[in-house]
Amino acid sequence: MKKVLFATTALVATTGMAAAEISFGGFGRFGLVYDEGNDDQDTRIEQRFRLTATGTTTSDNGLEFEGRIRFQTDDQDNGASNVANNSAAGFAVSTGGFRLDVGHVSDVLDSGDVVDYYGFGVGLTSSLEQSTGFGLPASGFGTGDADVPPTVKLRYTVGDFTVAASVTDDNDITDTDFDGATGVNTSTTTDREEYQIGVGYNFGNYSVGFAYGNEDGSEVEVITGGPDAGTTTTDIDNDFWALSFGGEIGALAFSILIADYDANDDTSYGFSVKYDVGAATEIRFAFADTGIDDDDEVYGIGFRHSLGGGVSLQGGVGELADGDTFADLGVVFNF
Repeated sequence: MKKVLFATTALVATTGMAAAEISFGGFGRFGLVYDEGNDDQDTRIEQRFRLTATGTTTSDNGLEFEGRIRFQTDDQDNGASNVANNSAAGFAVSTGGFRLDVGHVSDVLDSGDVVDYYGFGVGLTSSLEQSTGFGLPASGFGTGDADVPPTVKLRYTVGDFTVAASVTDDNDITDTDFDGATGVNTSTTTDREEYQIGVGYNFGNYSVGFAYGNEDGSEVEVITGGPDAGTTTTDIDNDFWALSFGGEIGALAFSILIADYDANDDTSYGFSVKYDVGAATEIRFAFADTGIDDDDEVYGIGFRHSLGGGVSLQGGVGELADGDTFADLGVVFNF
C-alpha cells in the first residue's frame, strides 16, 4: 500500500543540459468491502486509482534531484467515488548513502527506512496491519484537500546500517469539516512540531530497527452550531518510540513491532506473517494490540494470488479495534 511502481518512462533532454527523466506509475484496485461498523453502507464497492508523476535529474557534480506529485480517487463510506484529489509536492536530493527529503514526504516511521511499522497488510485494502490503531504520528506522502505540513527528513546508509531523522512542522494548519445534515461546522487548528530519529541494521535475512520521537504544541477545536458549540484547546506533549524485528525463514516472512505512545494507555504490540504456498500465492496474517484500554484486539487473515503482469487477486477477513468485522476481496493491478 505504501509503495509506488514506476513502469512507464519518458526521456526529456535539451542541448547543453543533463538528461531529465519523467516517469508515471501507480496502481488501481476494485472489489467489495464489508465493514460491520459502517452505518452508511456496510457492504460497498471498493475502488482506488493512484497516479504518481516523478521528475528526476542529475547535476554535473553527481547530485540526484527528485520531485513528485500524486493524483488519487477513492470510494467513500456511502459507496460513491470522489473526484480525484491531488497531493502537495515532495522533493529529494541524494548522493551516495545520503538522501534529503523535503516537503510532502514521509517521516522516519512512515518511510520504513529503519522501522517496519506496517508489516504485511491483510486484504485488498491492507486495512488490517500490525500497527492498526496504534495512533503514533506516522505521516507520509498522500492526497487530500487540506493543507499539508512540511517535513524534512535526512537518511544516511553505510553498509548494513541506516540512520534517519525527520522534523514535521504543523504550524497553524487548519482542517474544517461541515456536516450538512446537522449544520455543525468543526474547525481544528494545529500548532505542533514533531521530530523523529531512528537507526536500523540488516544482518543476513533479518533486520532490526528503533525509532524515537516527540510531538509538542497545541490543538484548538472550534465547533459552530449544535449542542457542543464552543472552543476547546488541547495541549500536546507526547513521547513515542517503536521497535521492529523481522526476517525470512524459507517460505515464511515475519515482522514483529512493539511501540509506546504517551497518548495511549499501555504499550502497543503487533506482528504479521507472510507464507508462500506456491510460486504465485501467499497467505498473510496480522495481529495488533493497540494499547488503548477500550479497544479490542485487531486481527485478520488473507491471501494474495498473482495473475501475472502486475495483477493480483487479494482478500481478507478479520476484526477491527472497535470489535466490528471487516472483510474485502478484489483485484489490484500495478502499472
